[in-house]
Amino acid sequence: MGEVGMTPIPAPESNLDFGVAWHYGDPHREQRLLIGGEASVDLSHWGVVTVTGIDRLSWLHSLTTAFLENLEPQVSRIALILSPHGHVEQELHVVDDGETTWLITPPNTASALTDYLNSMRFMLRVEVADVSEEFAVVWEPIHALDRSVVTWLTPDEFSGEGMTGGGIVDKYVAARPEPFLGRQVIVPRSMLQERLDQFPNRAGTWAYNAIRAAAAVPQLAHETDHKSLPHELGWIGSGVHLQKGCYRGQETVARVYNLGKPPRRLVLLHLDGSDSDLPSHGDEVTTAAGKVIGYIATPARHYELGPIATAVIKRSTPVDETLHVLHDGNVITANQELVVSND
Repeated sequence: MGEVGMTPIPAPESNLDFGVAWHYGDPHREQRLLIGGEASVDLSHWGVVTVTGIDRLSWLHSLTTAFLENLEPQVSRIALILSPHGHVEQELHVVDDGETTWLITPPNTASALTDYLNSMRFMLRVEVADVSEEFAVVWEPIHALDRSVVTWLTPDEFSGEGMTGGGIVDKYVAARPEPFLGRQVIVPRSMLQERLDQFPNRAGTWAYNAIRAAAAVPQLAHETDHKSLPHELGWIGSGVHLQKGCYRGQETVARVYNLGKPPRRLVLLHLDGSDSDLPSHGDEVTTAAGKVIGYIATPARHYELGPIATAVIKRSTPVDETLHVLHDGNVITANQELVVSND
């Protein structure tokens, strides 16, 4: 558990993080501990998929948005799998150890990913396995490799340390509002508690998501829906390589990047704190006149910023326009902080 005497409170069944600790009694303090590098987060509800075989990297390179061909061991990447129309279907956190490519996947996606990859094997020398029952994921607030375990580092764009290898600039995002420094490590489930206990404290997913939301870092199923384009969420550069060969959805990616503008954009909303309730994921965002322009992605109560939420809204919405969030019949006023440009 976290500190002595702290009891983990599970995430509600309706929450996207159902299955692990939501908090340990004091989410604000847990955020401070994470920022200070003094707590770990149980992300064992995330999935782990392995790909082995001599063709694994070139094969994954051809299926995803990332440049994975000749990926060096211990180098981290985000890779997306898109629909034929360029919409985000899967988010993969990728690292190779020289023999196996490890794919960390958001909750409830490993099985579908495994099925899709197996359907695309054809005659290539690859083997795909969902090993989520054998391995678990832990978040640690350290942006450095631990060579004793498989380690995935947050992209440099998210951590405020520069650009992902290749130097591709996300022209839509000048910078994230806050840094999101950390790593996901993969450990055998039999060693999960031992790994978590390497830190003096424990934090829940409430704290983890509050820090992620403050940095406006997208996550599949939180910030995405069935229409999401990588450009809308600031995944160009960090998750999409623009100078590689064909992959499903590439035509849409190139067309929007070179000739058009994405129809929506990710924003960070600063919510009126006079109402004690936070909005919920999926709540409608409207203009003051009542026109629906988007939805709430990740709501959070941040230890410094107060009530906030990432939201995906129409690109044409003026940046200085005050917005309304509809929650349980009530209206919460919100101001925007620009993340993805509307130019």
